[in-house]
Amino acid sequence: MNAMRNLVAACLAFSALSAIPGQAQEAQPPPRNILRPVQLSPAAPADPAKPAESTENTGDASAEAAPKEPVVEVKPCAQGLPALRSQLAFKPGELLEFDMDAMGAKAGKLTMRVQRPANGALPVVVEAQTNTLFSKVRRVRGSATSYLHPKTLRPSRYTEEAVENEQRRKVNVDFGAQDKSVKVDYQIGDRPKGHFDYAFDKDGLDVAGAIYLIRQLPLKKDLPVCFDVYGIRRMWRMTATVVEREHVSLPLGEFDAWHLAGTAVRLDRPSQTRDVHVWITDDERRLPLAAVGAIDLGAVRLTLSGVKRPGEKPLEAQGKEDLKW
Repeated sequence: MNAMRNLVAACLAFSALSAIPGQAQEAQPPPRNILRPVQLSPAAPADPAKPAESTENTGDASAEAAPKEPVVEVKPCAQGLPALRSQLAFKPGELLEFDMDAMGAKAGKLTMRVQRPANGALPVVVEAQTNTLFSKVRRVRGSATSYLHPKTLRPSRYTEEAVENEQRRKVNVDFGAQDKSVKVDYQIGDRPKGHFDYAFDKDGLDVAGAIYLIRQLPLKKDLPVCFDVYGIRRMWRMTATVVEREHVSLPLGEFDAWHLAGTAVRLDRPSQTRDVHVWITDDERRLPLAAVGAIDLGAVRLTLSGVKRPGEKPLEAQGKEDLKW
């Protein structure tokens, strides 16, 4: 697992789960503390005795499909992404800081920073690093940069560089807007360079930039979301539903937020899926408060712990007790 795999699992793997049925209650529901765990389908080692149609998560998402595994077509998106809100919720200089948990313990830090526009693109940089404790399990540090179109927020290029247990990994991805192509060049350690050619259906995103596009969606209850996304050298189809609007509690403060829930399906191996829950504030900032997903080691969670935006007072944790999983 490299550093960006946490990002794939926790930030961007959405699914078209049904919205919670029933009419809205007049009374305000109690605040949800999203530091508590969300039930997920855990990633599990692939079982050759099980058919490829199994809906269970199946281990290492970077693994090749089995030679005799049947090819199953993933259902295409019924429609493209809706038109984005015109006023951007973020701007150059915004820095988001996240605590990263895995296997029920603090695992490290992750930051997301919006850079100044350059060469017609809006770069977004994501950096992740495990802490001393989790490094005994996996020692990871890495960064990724998504080069977004300033208006459409679709990527033209995505780069990734990570070091896991002293082994370096590099990835360069080029997106073709006209032919909907995704060209992946990568290298792991001293191994020969590799290349993949993919294509996307209606919308093609990357793991780092997708969260910024999601912040611009006209979020509302029952809104369906579907797109293709690059991550872990593979393409995934993400379909999601905005479940409901909730009041959530974090050490950072109290927020009203939209809750999205879903699953990512690997296009070349549909037996591999990732379940995820994400919360986005219902205000002009559209802050990604938290994301919970599954990786090969189990559940992983990102929780917003700091916000710095140009012209605004920084937000930091208020010293509330951090709840255990």
